[in-house]
Amino acid sequence: MTDGNTTPDGGLSAVEQDVLDEIEEKGIDFLRLQFTDILGTVKNVSVPATQAEKAFTEGIYFDGSSIDGFVRIQESDMRLKPDPETFAVLPWRTREEGAGGAARLICDVYDTSTGEPFEGDPRRVLKDALARAADMGFKVNAAPEPEFFLFEHDEEGRATTKTNDAGGYFDLAPKDLASDVRRDIIYGLEDMGFEIEASHHEVAEGQHEINFEYDDALATADNVGTFRTVVRAIAAQHDLHATFMPKPIPRINGSGMHTHISLFTEDGENAFHDDDDEFNLSEEAKQFTAGILEHAPAIAAVSNPTVNSYKRLVPGYEAPVYVAWSDRNRSALIRKPAARVPAASRIEARFPDPSCNPYLAFAALIHAGLDGIENELDCDDPVRENIYEFDEAKREEYGIDTLPSNLGEAIDELEDDELVMDALGDHVAEKFVEAKRAEYDEYRIDVSQWELNKYLETF
Repeated sequence: MTDGNTTPDGGLSAVEQDVLDEIEEKGIDFLRLQFTDILGTVKNVSVPATQAEKAFTEGIYFDGSSIDGFVRIQESDMRLKPDPETFAVLPWRTREEGAGGAARLICDVYDTSTGEPFEGDPRRVLKDALARAADMGFKVNAAPEPEFFLFEHDEEGRATTKTNDAGGYFDLAPKDLASDVRRDIIYGLEDMGFEIEASHHEVAEGQHEINFEYDDALATADNVGTFRTVVRAIAAQHDLHATFMPKPIPRINGSGMHTHISLFTEDGENAFHDDDDEFNLSEEAKQFTAGILEHAPAIAAVSNPTVNSYKRLVPGYEAPVYVAWSDRNRSALIRKPAARVPAASRIEARFPDPSCNPYLAFAALIHAGLDGIENELDCDDPVRENIYEFDEAKREEYGIDTLPSNLGEAIDELEDDELVMDALGDHVAEKFVEAKRAEYDEYRIDVSQWELNKYLETF
């Protein structure tokens, strides 16, 4: 059996041989074979670089029963198959004096009992969504905007929520004291092959955004995991803690991961663009948008998967909670950004946050959008007013629903949505719901410091 880029005779493909040559040329001592668990945590198996050829031709075996949501103890043997297109040298390792070079390869997970791709691998879930798009004649491009906070450590080295700057939106130094940190993060990302478009201080103190160039959805999901790893590693070199927690500080703006999506045809044309439309959006683009809006409450469980996610999704802090779209304002769930050229026509899903598993979130968005195209769903007119200022009666008049208000409601919506559950696949859907139910139950029975401050001496 062959898989990945390996040649039919079991030898190395040209791209795999290029990776071996680069490993030798750059003095790489260790390889981190990375994969992502169902909850979106990046895992890795470290092997000597001398094992690279074996990794490509045979794969590297590991115990899957140790990974949350993967397999049971009696089904534990799994195999990692590296994707040679994802090879990148880890810049923070090569820059450490005396440290041997290290590189990373993102892997697909295989079931050793069948030799087939493991159904619980989130990367496979996204590949299935992209295969559906390809069958319909489309290639999916995506560009996320993951925001993050930088916090100081306490005397014992633990993360605090004390920011190291007092900057605001687009501020410059001296208020934006983290500009040097962002610069080093950008250098690190560029060393790993990212094309950076822009970076700036975000609205809240200590909050930042670095935008990178769009790519096909699989490469983009890979890049989100890499982005989070690089940001954390280089922030730590500056004695700071980087967090992608959606709402680490109450009563200020939280961190989102606005996700831009477009479909391209097999001949390279943007399927979302139409010169003759008022909004320059094609029928496919509007149907895709309608599909996401139709399934948004269920998608939220995947795109906003933590208890804390719903502390961000409240009116008044620029986070969208209302299920509508707009070509002008940012209070809607989906926005049609301005595009300078036809190739840039796209939609922007504004509700995902950076705590999500990007493979699962992208897969859910793509399946929902494609469902809208297949079923030719009608897209309502855009809402050009500020929905945050609507009262309940006006929202009802416009037919605007809201996202779930907490993780428990979101999981209920997910379980009731056959399309999104099918998008995840039986294994991932079951394990994801199980984990998130447990997380929400744990939250419900806990007593917060707010409750103690509010009630302990009152009652």
